[in-house]
Amino acid sequence: MAERLSAEGRGQALGGLAGWSEVQGRDAIGKTFIFKDFNEAFGFMSRVALVAEKMDHHPEWRNVYKTVEVVLSTHDAGGVTALDVALAKTMNAIAG
Repeated sequence: MAERLSAEGRGQALGGLAGWSEVQGRDAIGKTFIFKDFNEAFGFMSRVALVAEKMDHHPEWRNVYKTVEVVLSTHDAGGVTALDVALAKTMNAIAG
């Protein structure tokens, strides 16, 4: 099981994650991605889904038209772990 990051560790990780922030009321990080259209948003989600499945670490997300809202937290650890940081970095890279 992945180890939950301390508040300090989470803050340091967020410093290197453009656009990500702490989710109020939860030990989680989140970001809203906005694309040109639905096709781009769905393509992003499809590419991320393949990576997430390989990592065996799945995001909480919601898609409405060209917007994808993401929340990451490792449920088994009760908060943000290195897995969440790695998936967030991957999502930023896929989104471009």
